[in-house]
Amino acid sequence: MSRQLQIPILHIFMMLCLLALLAAPAVEAKPRASNWFDDRAAARGGSPSIKIDLSEQRAYLYKGGKLVGVSRISSGKRGYSTRAGHFRVLSKHPNHRSSIYGSFVDRRSGRVVRSNVNTRKHRRPSGTVYRGARMNNYIRFNGGIGLHASGHVPGYPASHGCVRMPPHMARKFYRHVRVGTPVRVTH
Repeated sequence: MSRQLQIPILHIFMMLCLLALLAAPAVEAKPRASNWFDDRAAARGGSPSIKIDLSEQRAYLYKGGKLVGVSRISSGKRGYSTRAGHFRVLSKHPNHRSSIYGSFVDRRSGRVVRSNVNTRKHRRPSGTVYRGARMNNYIRFNGGIGLHASGHVPGYPASHGCVRMPPHMARKFYRHVRVGTPVRVTH
């Protein structure tokens, strides 16, 4: 075969390979090291569902059976473990505060007198009021346990039973679920 004929054949082969790659269906991304959300797919509709994988420390949001979001989480630590099972969203509260965990603050100045308070164990000092920890975009699914925004999501179990998520991901999950949404918690 002449040298002149080999070059066009090589170009044709490379163009066919490129076309095959472009025409191939996109593989659904499931990044493990970061948070991920497909706003377009979530907006298309379909019934939402949530899967929380405790061994992976990840929460998955599905719409109409299609994965639309993945978030890092931090579930319940030893002694406060998040229970596995099948649940449903019981309620949603955009600006929820904990009724158990928080701080005692000075009634007049607002200064924190004691932080990391457990109202079941600690007595309120005189002249203080209890201020519950912020749990914004709270999605309650099992008694007092729910998903919520937190600035501390280390990727390992560290909470008092709730499922902590980065704030931007908690907002997205909150926006796309409704009361009654199935929540499956697995190991």
